[in-house]
Amino acid sequence: MASFTVVVGDPESGSTYQLEAEEQDANRFIGKSIGEEVDGGAVGLDGYTLEITGGSDDAGRPLSPDVGGPNLEEVLMKEQQVGYRPNRKGERRRITVRGREVSDAVAQINAAIVAHGSDDVDELLSSDDE
Repeated sequence: MASFTVVVGDPESGSTYQLEAEEQDANRFIGKSIGEEVDGGAVGLDGYTLEITGGSDDAGRPLSPDVGGPNLEEVLMKEQQVGYRPNRKGERRRITVRGREVSDAVAQINAAIVAHGSDDVDELLSSDDE
């Protein structure tokens, strides 16, 4: 079964939360791509909507919005992109990245809150810890 660490960012407060999604909840993310929306109930944020903004696999390779599917691909990077920052003007480098689709190989998913629920995020998450 899949298991992910989901890093949720709240643009209104500027806070981030590291949450775990396992088994059934993790399956809600499988097959989704960067830019798609997911119900926040998968990570304990009932009534919230999350947008997948990125992530990385177990080896630390980033998910690239420019590569389709869930597979690894070597991409020639020419300018600053996800997973590459050139040191000098005109520098190019071939970088291995994972496609934009979430699969079992993904270890971390980055997400942002796009629709807030009726309860406060801190209240929802603190009740789970107690």
